[in-house]
Amino acid sequence: MPGLLRGVARTAVVAGTATAVSNRVSRRQAGRWAQQDAQQAGYYAEPAAPPPPPAPAPAAAPTMEEKLDQLKDLATLKEQGVLTEEEFAAQKARILGS
Repeated sequence: MPGLLRGVARTAVVAGTATAVSNRVSRRQAGRWAQQDAQQAGYYAEPAAPPPPPAPAPAAAPTMEEKLDQLKDLATLKEQGVLTEEEFAAQKARILGS
């Protein structure tokens, strides 16, 4: 009788191990198939987009001489009748404000 119990116990252990391994393989394979199906259907996460390029450096502020030159040019355009008084005032404010 002890030999019979030993044989039954050994068979139970082998069968249990085989079942555990088989279940693990089945779960792993099912996971792979699900992942492949999701990728083929387009449900996978897109790789992160590259970061946008850095913003260009702000232009250097014009010097006082450059501002005076721009104002002289504006005055010339106003005298020639190209700019109205309102346009001249708006451009002058923009130049002096920068």
